[in-house]
Amino acid sequence: MKTNKITIGLAVVAIAFTSIISSCRKKTEDEKDKDTSSAKDQALASSAVNDLTNISDEAGRSLNISSFKVDGTSAVLSTCASLTFDTLLSAKTITVNFGTTNCLCNDGRYRRGMITLAFTGRYRDSLTTITVTPLNYYVNDNQLLGTKTIKNKGHNAAHHLVYEINANMSVVKGDGSGIITWSSIRQREWISGESTLTWNDDIYSITGGATGAAAGGGTFSTLITTPLIRNMALGCRRHFTSGVVEHAPTGKATRYIDYGSGACDDIATVTIDGVSYTITLP
Repeated sequence: MKTNKITIGLAVVAIAFTSIISSCRKKTEDEKDKDTSSAKDQALASSAVNDLTNISDEAGRSLNISSFKVDGTSAVLSTCASLTFDTLLSAKTITVNFGTTNCLCNDGRYRRGMITLAFTGRYRDSLTTITVTPLNYYVNDNQLLGTKTIKNKGHNAAHHLVYEINANMSVVKGDGSGIITWSSIRQREWISGESTLTWNDDIYSITGGATGAAAGGGTFSTLITTPLIRNMALGCRRHFTSGVVEHAPTGKATRYIDYGSGACDDIATVTIDGVSYTITLP
């Protein structure tokens, strides 16, 4: 009996040891988590929602048409976008109309539909709130739904204007793959170009976080751990040029989305479990 007990005991130890070895072995290539789809959806929603802020910036700097497009090349919007002003209401309203067919704008994106911008005061006045609402509005065939508000918080200690941006939006993907939901609270700091009327020298630093759901299913939360930089110079304004986002899909490893170190390109890296993958930004 003693021999049998020893044999059984050794067998149990061997099984346990084998289990430990199996659990500690490196994952094969097929077993690695390489799924960047949720990170791409985050990047698409983040960029599309930020894009609405760029348009409200350009349209509302002084609530008149002369401040909209200082010259024909530096503005975000192109000649096919028209503006309508309603100054009779307590909240001054600007409607930006891109028409019913895709219109190529100066940042390289195609747009159609309308956006309404309701201002409680002048764009640069402290405490002014802008409510942005898309109306049958598409960017590169992706439809944006919902609203966002932009509140002027005045100048910070560095003498930069800061805007608090709250968004509750959805992006209906143009390829038919689903709907991205997006809810965020962000701070947008105007770190360069405030003293001029041209767009090309404007640079913004963006911080904050968001929650949402990817088009393929599954919720996520995000946090900007290194400020996202938006450079509005021609050739740069389509994507963030630097910054890092911590993207946490529910039930999966945290992804780290790195927009680079300042280059004006459409490339970012997504790092999962210490392995980095290159993605092309939408």
